[in-house]
Amino acid sequence: MSSAVFSTSAAQGRPFVFEDEDAAVCPKPLQPSGAELFGEARLPQRVIGTNFAGAETFKDSRLANVTPASRLGVRPAPEMVSSGIAAMDALTRGLPRGCLTEICGPVSSGRTTLLLSALAAATRRGEFCAVVDASDALDPHSVTAAGIDLDRLLWVRCGESLPLTENRHAEKSLEQLLRATDLLLESGGFGLIALDLGDLPPQAARRIPLTTWFRFRRAVEHTPTVLLTLERQSIAGSCSSLLIKLASQAHLRKQTIDSQTPVPTHVQLLTGLEITAEIVRSRMDRKPVSSAEITFVSKTAWAG
Repeated sequence: MSSAVFSTSAAQGRPFVFEDEDAAVCPKPLQPSGAELFGEARLPQRVIGTNFAGAETFKDSRLANVTPASRLGVRPAPEMVSSGIAAMDALTRGLPRGCLTEICGPVSSGRTTLLLSALAAATRRGEFCAVVDASDALDPHSVTAAGIDLDRLLWVRCGESLPLTENRHAEKSLEQLLRATDLLLESGGFGLIALDLGDLPPQAARRIPLTTWFRFRRAVEHTPTVLLTLERQSIAGSCSSLLIKLASQAHLRKQTIDSQTPVPTHVQLLTGLEITAEIVRSRMDRKPVSSAEITFVSKTAWAG
C-alpha cells in the first residue's frame, strides 16, 4: 500500500488521499477492533491529525485580518454649519462639512434662495466660497442684495454665451463644470463650493458617472468644505450625505398701484414664494430619518 496526504492553497486543511489502484487505503486489521465491532468508522491517525491541524491554521490566518465589532471605531459626526435660514437649520441642523449635500427641486422651488443664504452665512463667517455655474444663471444683483461679501466669492461661469438648447453645448458646459470642480477641490481653502446644475437639461446632468460623484465625495472628505449641488433631480445617488427636496407652495403677490384705484387683477408684483423643504435622505444620524417638512418664505430682492 502507498498513500500520501497533500494540502493545496485552495483548500488548506482538507487532505486529499491519492492511492494506487491495487492498494487499499485502510486495510482491515487481522483482528477486528472494538470500534469496528460497534460499526464505527476508523480513519488513519495521520490523516485525522493533519486535517485538524490544517483547519486550525487556516482558521487562525483568516481571523487574524478580521476586526471584532467591539474594536471598531465610531465615525465622528460631521460639523454642521448654518445654512442662513433658521427653519432649514431646525430641520437639518445645518449643512455638513466634508460631505456632499444635494438640493433638488423644479424651477422656482427655492434652490437659488437656499444657495444665496448659504453663501451669505459662509462669507459672514469669514470663509471663501466658490460657485461653479453651469448655465451662467447667477444674478449679481441678487448676490449683492443677499448680503454676500463679493471679495470672498469666486464665480466660475461655465455656460457663458453658450445656448443650452443644443445638447452638445450642454455637454461642453458640463465638462467645464466637472473640470473646474476638480481644480477647486484639489486646491482647497474654500468653506463652501456650490455646483449649480439647476438649469441644465436633466438628461445631460444624469450623464455624470457615479464614479465622479464618488471622487468628489472622497476629495472633500476630512476637509472643512461644504460641497453643495443644486439640480432638478437627484443625480449623485448614494454619494450624497444629505438630500433635500424643495417645492414652491404658493406665490406671494401685491398690487403695484394704490388699492383705492381700480386696477386689473393681473397687475400684480411677485414679492416672494412659500417654499417647502423635505429631507429625503440623511446619513448623519444612526437611525433612518423619518420624513419631515418645513415651510419658509423667500422674498424677492426688490420687495425689501
